[in-house]
Amino acid sequence: MNRALAVLTVVAYVTLPLGSAKYETLVLPTLLVGLVYAGIAIAGFPWVQKRGRAFAIAYVCVQLPLGFTLFSLSGAAVGAILLLVVLISQTVLLLPLPVAFGVAVVIPLIHLGMEPMDGLREGLGTLAVMVFAAVVTELVQREKRAREELAEAHDRLRDYAAQAEQLATTQERNRLARDIHDGLGHHLTVVQMMLQAARAVIGTADTDRVDTMLAKAQDQAREALAEVRRSVSALREPRSEPLTDVLRALADEASAAGVRTGFEVKGTARDARAEVEESLFRAAQEGLTNVRKHARAKSATVVLDYAATDLVRLEVRDDGLGLAGNALNGNGFGLVGLRERVAGLGGRVAVDSAEGHGLTLTVEVPG
Repeated sequence: MNRALAVLTVVAYVTLPLGSAKYETLVLPTLLVGLVYAGIAIAGFPWVQKRGRAFAIAYVCVQLPLGFTLFSLSGAAVGAILLLVVLISQTVLLLPLPVAFGVAVVIPLIHLGMEPMDGLREGLGTLAVMVFAAVVTELVQREKRAREELAEAHDRLRDYAAQAEQLATTQERNRLARDIHDGLGHHLTVVQMMLQAARAVIGTADTDRVDTMLAKAQDQAREALAEVRRSVSALREPRSEPLTDVLRALADEASAAGVRTGFEVKGTARDARAEVEESLFRAAQEGLTNVRKHARAKSATVVLDYAATDLVRLEVRDDGLGLAGNALNGNGFGLVGLRERVAGLGGRVAVDSAEGHGLTLTVEVPG
Protein backbone atom coordinates (compact mmCIF):
# COMPACT_ATOMS: atom_id res chain seq x y z
CA MET A 1 0.00 0.00 0.00
CA ASN A 2 2.80 2.45 0.88
CA ARG A 3 4.53 1.78 -2.42
CA ALA A 4 1.34 2.46 -4.37
CA LEU A 5 0.83 5.75 -2.51
CA ALA A 6 4.45 6.73 -3.21
CA VAL A 7 3.96 6.09 -6.94
CA LEU A 8 0.71 8.10 -6.89
CA THR A 9 2.54 10.95 -5.13
CA VAL A 10 5.24 11.07 -7.81
CA VAL A 11 2.62 11.00 -10.60
CA ALA A 12 0.64 13.80 -8.91
CA TYR A 13 3.77 15.91 -8.49
CA VAL A 14 4.72 15.50 -12.16
CA THR A 15 1.25 16.62 -13.23
CA LEU A 16 1.22 19.72 -11.01
CA PRO A 17 2.04 22.20 -13.84
CA LEU A 18 -0.63 20.70 -16.09
CA GLY A 19 -3.91 22.56 -16.01
CA SER A 20 -2.54 25.24 -13.72
CA ALA A 21 -3.97 28.69 -14.37
CA LYS A 22 -0.83 30.25 -12.87
CA TYR A 23 1.71 27.98 -14.48
CA GLU A 24 3.77 30.73 -16.11
CA THR A 25 4.01 33.02 -13.07
CA LEU A 26 4.10 30.58 -10.10
CA VAL A 27 5.59 27.41 -11.53
CA LEU A 28 8.75 27.54 -9.40
CA PRO A 29 6.99 28.11 -6.03
CA THR A 30 4.46 25.44 -6.96
CA LEU A 31 7.14 22.88 -7.74
CA LEU A 32 9.11 23.77 -4.59
CA VAL A 33 6.10 23.45 -2.28
CA GLY A 34 5.03 20.31 -4.15
CA LEU A 35 8.51 18.86 -3.71
CA VAL A 36 8.37 19.46 0.05
CA TYR A 37 4.89 17.93 0.22
CA ALA A 38 5.91 14.91 -1.88
CA GLY A 39 9.12 14.39 0.09
CA ILE A 40 7.24 14.32 3.40
CA ALA A 41 4.58 12.03 1.89
CA ILE A 42 7.12 9.53 0.55
CA ALA A 43 9.85 9.59 3.21
CA GLY A 44 8.05 10.92 6.28
CA PHE A 45 4.92 8.79 6.14
CA PRO A 46 6.62 5.37 6.71
CA TRP A 47 8.52 6.89 9.63
CA VAL A 48 5.35 8.30 11.18
CA GLN A 49 3.61 4.91 10.83
CA LYS A 50 6.06 3.40 13.29
CA ARG A 51 5.39 6.11 15.89
CA GLY A 52 2.38 6.85 18.05
CA ARG A 53 -0.86 8.63 17.31
CA ALA A 54 0.54 12.03 18.28
CA PHE A 55 3.02 11.85 15.40
CA ALA A 56 0.20 10.82 13.06
CA ILE A 57 -1.90 13.83 14.04
CA ALA A 58 1.11 16.11 13.62
CA TYR A 59 1.75 14.64 10.17
CA VAL A 60 -1.80 15.40 9.03
CA CYS A 61 -1.65 18.90 10.54
CA VAL A 62 1.51 19.60 8.54
CA GLN A 63 0.44 18.08 5.23
CA LEU A 64 -3.05 19.56 5.16
CA PRO A 65 -1.95 23.25 5.14
CA LEU A 66 0.80 22.39 2.66
CA GLY A 67 -1.82 20.79 0.43
CA PHE A 68 -4.06 23.87 0.66
CA THR A 69 -1.10 26.13 -0.20
CA LEU A 70 -0.12 23.92 -3.11
CA PHE A 71 -3.69 23.94 -4.42
CA SER A 72 -3.73 27.73 -4.29
CA LEU A 73 -0.31 28.17 -5.89
CA SER A 74 -1.06 25.73 -8.72
CA GLY A 75 -4.36 27.36 -9.52
CA ALA A 76 -6.46 24.29 -8.65
CA ALA A 77 -4.31 21.91 -10.65
CA VAL A 78 -5.37 18.25 -10.88
CA GLY A 79 -2.00 17.25 -9.41
CA ALA A 80 -2.77 19.20 -6.23
CA ILE A 81 -6.08 17.33 -5.84
CA LEU A 82 -4.27 14.01 -6.34
CA LEU A 83 -1.79 14.89 -3.63
CA LEU A 84 -4.66 15.59 -1.26
CA VAL A 85 -6.15 12.21 -2.22
CA VAL A 86 -2.85 10.67 -1.11
CA LEU A 87 -3.19 12.52 2.20
CA ILE A 88 -6.70 11.09 2.73
CA SER A 89 -5.46 7.53 2.12
CA GLN A 90 -2.56 8.06 4.48
CA THR A 91 -4.91 9.45 7.13
CA VAL A 92 -7.00 6.27 6.91
CA LEU A 93 -3.82 4.25 7.48
CA LEU A 94 -2.70 6.38 10.42
CA LEU A 95 -5.87 7.36 12.28
CA PRO A 96 -9.41 6.04 12.92
CA LEU A 97 -11.79 6.15 9.96
CA PRO A 98 -14.02 8.93 11.43
CA VAL A 99 -10.95 11.20 11.61
CA ALA A 100 -10.19 10.46 7.96
CA PHE A 101 -13.77 11.38 7.01
CA GLY A 102 -13.39 14.59 9.02
CA VAL A 103 -10.30 15.50 6.99
CA ALA A 104 -12.19 14.62 3.81
CA VAL A 105 -14.93 17.09 4.79
CA VAL A 106 -12.36 19.83 5.48
CA ILE A 107 -10.52 19.53 2.15
CA PRO A 108 -13.39 20.87 -0.05
CA LEU A 109 -13.04 24.19 1.85
CA ILE A 110 -10.16 24.98 -0.54
CA HIS A 111 -12.85 26.11 -2.97
CA LEU A 112 -14.22 28.86 -0.70
CA GLY A 113 -12.50 31.60 -2.70
CA MET A 114 -14.44 30.70 -5.84
CA GLU A 115 -17.83 31.99 -6.98
CA PRO A 116 -20.57 30.48 -4.76
CA MET A 117 -22.06 28.14 -7.38
CA ASP A 118 -18.67 27.17 -8.79
CA GLY A 119 -17.29 26.67 -5.31
CA LEU A 120 -20.28 24.51 -4.34
CA ARG A 121 -19.99 22.42 -7.48
CA GLU A 122 -16.23 21.94 -7.18
CA GLY A 123 -16.47 21.40 -3.43
CA LEU A 124 -19.04 18.61 -3.79
CA GLY A 125 -16.93 16.98 -6.48
CA THR A 126 -13.81 17.17 -4.31
CA LEU A 127 -15.74 15.84 -1.32
CA ALA A 128 -16.94 12.87 -3.36
CA VAL A 129 -13.38 12.13 -4.51
CA MET A 130 -12.00 12.33 -0.97
CA VAL A 131 -14.73 10.15 0.53
CA PHE A 132 -14.26 7.65 -2.28
CA ALA A 133 -10.50 7.54 -1.60
CA ALA A 134 -11.10 7.04 2.12
CA VAL A 135 -13.59 4.21 1.53
CA VAL A 136 -11.38 2.42 -1.00
CA THR A 137 -8.35 2.68 1.29
CA GLU A 138 -10.34 1.31 4.22
CA LEU A 139 -11.61 -1.61 2.10
CA VAL A 140 -8.08 -2.42 0.96
CA GLN A 141 -6.90 -2.33 4.57
CA ARG A 142 -9.71 -4.61 5.71
CA GLU A 143 -8.89 -7.06 2.96
CA LYS A 144 -5.23 -7.00 3.99
CA ARG A 145 -6.14 -7.60 7.63
CA ALA A 146 -8.48 -10.42 6.61
CA ARG A 147 -5.70 -12.05 4.59
CA GLU A 148 -3.29 -11.74 7.52
CA GLU A 149 -5.87 -13.20 9.93
CA LEU A 150 -6.57 -16.01 7.48
CA ALA A 151 -2.86 -16.75 7.15
CA GLU A 152 -2.49 -16.72 10.93
CA ALA A 153 -5.50 -19.01 11.32
CA HIS A 154 -4.05 -21.30 8.67
CA ASP A 155 -0.76 -21.48 10.56
CA ARG A 156 -2.59 -22.25 13.80
CA LEU A 157 -4.68 -24.90 12.07
CA ARG A 158 -1.53 -26.45 10.63
CA ASP A 159 0.00 -26.52 14.12
CA TYR A 160 -3.16 -28.07 15.56
CA ALA A 161 -3.18 -30.68 12.80
CA ALA A 162 0.44 -31.55 13.54
CA GLN A 163 -0.34 -31.85 17.25
CA ALA A 164 -3.41 -33.99 16.53
CA GLU A 165 -1.35 -36.23 14.26
CA GLN A 166 1.32 -36.59 16.92
CA LEU A 167 -1.31 -37.37 19.57
CA ALA A 168 -3.00 -39.94 17.31
CA THR A 169 0.38 -41.53 16.60
CA THR A 170 1.16 -41.72 20.32
CA GLN A 171 -2.25 -43.19 21.12
CA GLU A 172 -1.90 -45.79 18.38
CA ARG A 173 1.60 -46.66 19.54
CA ASN A 174 0.31 -47.12 23.09
CA ARG A 175 -2.57 -49.24 21.83
CA LEU A 176 -0.23 -51.50 19.92
CA ALA A 177 2.06 -51.75 22.93
CA ARG A 178 -0.87 -52.76 25.14
CA ASP A 179 -2.13 -55.31 22.63
CA ILE A 180 1.30 -56.86 22.17
CA HIS A 181 1.83 -57.04 25.91
CA ASP A 182 -1.64 -58.35 26.73
CA GLY A 183 -1.91 -60.81 23.85
CA LEU A 184 1.59 -61.96 23.02
CA GLY A 185 2.75 -61.84 26.62
CA HIS A 186 -0.17 -64.01 27.72
CA HIS A 187 0.38 -66.70 25.11
CA LEU A 188 4.15 -66.80 25.62
CA THR A 189 3.61 -67.20 29.37
CA VAL A 190 1.43 -70.23 28.70
CA VAL A 191 4.01 -71.62 26.26
CA GLN A 192 6.72 -71.21 28.86
CA MET A 193 4.71 -73.01 31.52
CA MET A 194 3.80 -75.84 29.15
CA LEU A 195 7.44 -76.32 28.15
CA GLN A 196 8.51 -76.30 31.80
CA ALA A 197 5.92 -78.93 32.61
CA ALA A 198 6.95 -81.00 29.59
CA ARG A 199 10.61 -80.86 30.61
CA ALA A 200 9.69 -82.01 34.09
CA VAL A 201 8.19 -85.26 32.76
CA ILE A 202 10.18 -85.73 29.57
CA GLY A 203 12.45 -88.31 31.19
CA THR A 204 9.52 -90.44 32.34
CA ALA A 205 7.52 -92.98 30.41
CA ASP A 206 4.49 -90.70 30.24
CA THR A 207 5.01 -89.75 26.60
CA ASP A 208 1.32 -89.03 26.05
CA ARG A 209 1.40 -86.30 28.66
CA VAL A 210 4.55 -84.81 27.16
CA ASP A 211 2.99 -84.86 23.71
CA THR A 212 -0.17 -83.21 25.02
CA MET A 213 1.80 -80.42 26.67
CA LEU A 214 3.92 -79.82 23.60
CA ALA A 215 0.81 -79.76 21.42
CA LYS A 216 -0.75 -77.16 23.71
CA ALA A 217 2.47 -75.13 23.66
CA GLN A 218 2.39 -75.28 19.87
CA ASP A 219 -1.23 -74.08 19.87
CA GLN A 220 -0.31 -71.20 22.14
CA ALA A 221 2.62 -70.26 19.89
CA ARG A 222 0.21 -70.23 16.94
CA GLU A 223 -2.17 -68.00 18.92
CA ALA A 224 0.73 -65.71 19.83
CA LEU A 225 1.57 -65.32 16.16
CA ALA A 226 -2.06 -64.49 15.40
CA GLU A 227 -2.04 -61.88 18.18
CA VAL A 228 1.03 -60.25 16.68
CA ARG A 229 -0.65 -60.08 13.29
CA ARG A 230 -3.76 -58.53 14.82
CA SER A 231 -1.79 -55.99 16.83
CA VAL A 232 0.32 -54.66 13.97
CA SER A 233 -2.57 -54.53 11.54
CA ALA A 234 -4.21 -51.09 11.33
CA LEU A 235 -7.34 -52.72 9.95
CA ARG A 236 -7.80 -55.25 12.71
CA GLU A 237 -11.33 -56.57 12.89
CA PRO A 238 -13.12 -56.98 16.25
CA ARG A 239 -13.56 -60.48 17.62
CA SER A 240 -16.56 -62.26 16.22
CA GLU A 241 -17.03 -64.79 19.07
CA PRO A 242 -19.27 -63.92 22.03
CA LEU A 243 -17.36 -62.57 25.01
CA THR A 244 -18.62 -65.35 27.27
CA ASP A 245 -17.24 -68.02 24.91
CA VAL A 246 -13.88 -66.27 24.64
CA LEU A 247 -13.54 -65.90 28.42
CA ARG A 248 -14.58 -69.53 28.99
CA ALA A 249 -11.90 -70.65 26.54
CA LEU A 250 -9.41 -68.42 28.37
CA ALA A 251 -10.32 -70.05 31.69
CA ASP A 252 -9.96 -73.53 30.18
CA GLU A 253 -6.59 -72.50 28.82
CA ALA A 254 -5.46 -71.39 32.28
CA SER A 255 -6.67 -74.66 33.77
CA ALA A 256 -4.73 -76.61 31.18
CA ALA A 257 -1.63 -74.59 32.09
CA GLY A 258 -1.82 -75.80 35.69
CA VAL A 259 -4.08 -73.36 37.58
CA ARG A 260 -7.63 -74.62 38.05
CA THR A 261 -9.77 -71.77 36.76
CA GLY A 262 -13.53 -71.44 36.85
CA PHE A 263 -15.76 -69.13 34.82
CA GLU A 264 -19.04 -67.62 36.01
CA VAL A 265 -21.60 -65.32 34.40
CA LYS A 266 -23.90 -63.21 36.58
CA GLY A 267 -27.03 -61.69 35.10
CA THR A 268 -28.12 -61.99 31.50
CA ALA A 269 -25.32 -61.69 28.96
CA ARG A 270 -25.80 -58.89 26.45
CA ASP A 271 -23.90 -57.49 23.52
CA ALA A 272 -21.58 -54.57 24.18
CA ARG A 273 -19.44 -52.34 22.00
CA ALA A 274 -16.50 -54.08 20.39
CA GLU A 275 -13.98 -51.94 22.29
CA VAL A 276 -15.70 -52.76 25.60
CA GLU A 277 -15.57 -56.50 24.98
CA GLU A 278 -11.96 -56.25 23.79
CA SER A 279 -10.99 -54.40 26.98
CA LEU A 280 -12.73 -56.96 29.21
CA PHE A 281 -11.03 -59.79 27.35
CA ARG A 282 -7.63 -58.12 27.72
CA ALA A 283 -8.31 -57.54 31.44
CA ALA A 284 -9.08 -61.22 31.98
CA GLN A 285 -6.04 -62.19 29.93
CA GLU A 286 -3.76 -59.89 31.96
CA GLY A 287 -5.25 -61.09 35.25
CA LEU A 288 -4.80 -64.79 34.46
CA THR A 289 -1.30 -64.19 33.10
CA ASN A 290 -0.34 -62.57 36.41
CA VAL A 291 -1.94 -65.43 38.31
CA ARG A 292 0.23 -67.96 36.50
CA LYS A 293 3.40 -65.87 36.64
CA HIS A 294 3.33 -64.42 40.14
CA ALA A 295 0.50 -65.62 42.38
CA ARG A 296 1.48 -69.27 42.94
CA ALA A 297 -2.23 -69.90 43.16
CA LYS A 298 -3.96 -73.27 43.16
CA SER A 299 -7.21 -71.93 41.72
CA ALA A 300 -8.70 -68.84 40.15
CA THR A 301 -12.12 -67.62 39.09
CA VAL A 302 -13.22 -65.31 36.28
CA VAL A 303 -16.57 -63.60 36.89
CA LEU A 304 -18.43 -61.66 34.18
CA ASP A 305 -21.20 -59.62 35.84
CA TYR A 306 -24.06 -58.10 33.83
CA ALA A 307 -26.24 -57.40 36.89
CA ALA A 308 -25.95 -53.62 36.55
CA THR A 309 -27.83 -52.14 33.61
CA ASP A 310 -25.33 -49.40 32.80
CA LEU A 311 -22.01 -51.22 33.11
CA VAL A 312 -20.26 -54.57 32.81
CA ARG A 313 -18.00 -55.83 35.59
CA LEU A 314 -15.20 -58.36 35.30
CA GLU A 315 -13.45 -59.95 38.25
CA VAL A 316 -10.40 -62.20 38.27
CA ARG A 317 -9.87 -63.78 41.71
CA ASP A 318 -7.17 -66.16 42.91
CA ASP A 319 -6.09 -67.80 46.16
CA GLY A 320 -2.40 -67.08 45.74
CA LEU A 321 0.18 -65.08 47.64
CA GLY A 322 -1.55 -61.74 47.20
CA LEU A 323 0.03 -58.32 47.45
CA ALA A 324 0.58 -55.81 50.21
CA GLY A 325 1.60 -52.18 50.64
CA ASN A 326 2.99 -50.35 47.62
CA ALA A 327 2.74 -53.43 45.47
CA LEU A 328 -0.98 -52.73 45.16
CA ASN A 329 -0.22 -49.62 43.12
CA GLY A 330 0.51 -51.87 40.18
CA ASN A 331 3.30 -50.07 38.38
CA GLY A 332 3.91 -52.93 35.97
CA PHE A 333 3.37 -52.22 32.29
CA GLY A 334 0.46 -54.66 32.03
CA LEU A 335 -1.63 -53.01 34.73
CA VAL A 336 -0.68 -49.52 33.55
CA GLY A 337 -1.75 -50.41 30.01
CA LEU A 338 -4.97 -51.95 31.33
CA ARG A 339 -5.80 -48.79 33.27
CA GLU A 340 -5.14 -46.66 30.18
CA ARG A 341 -7.36 -48.88 28.06
CA VAL A 342 -10.23 -48.87 30.56
CA ALA A 343 -9.92 -45.15 31.33
CA GLY A 344 -10.35 -44.43 27.63
CA LEU A 345 -13.79 -46.06 27.87
CA GLY A 346 -14.79 -44.21 31.03
CA GLY A 347 -14.30 -47.22 33.28
CA ARG A 348 -12.15 -48.04 36.29
CA VAL A 349 -9.71 -50.70 37.48
CA ALA A 350 -9.29 -51.79 41.09
CA VAL A 351 -6.87 -54.25 42.71
CA ASP A 352 -7.82 -55.64 46.14
CA SER A 353 -5.49 -57.92 48.03
CA ALA A 354 -3.98 -58.81 51.35
CA GLU A 355 -0.65 -60.53 51.60
CA GLY A 356 -1.16 -64.27 51.72
CA HIS A 357 -4.90 -64.05 50.99
CA GLY A 358 -5.10 -63.91 47.23
CA LEU A 359 -5.92 -61.05 44.89
CA THR A 360 -8.98 -59.69 43.10
CA LEU A 361 -8.70 -57.65 39.92
CA THR A 362 -11.93 -55.72 39.21
CA VAL A 363 -12.73 -53.91 35.96
CA GLU A 364 -15.92 -51.91 35.43
CA VAL A 365 -16.74 -50.51 32.01
CA PRO A 366 -19.88 -48.66 30.85
CA GLY A 367 -21.70 -51.08 28.63
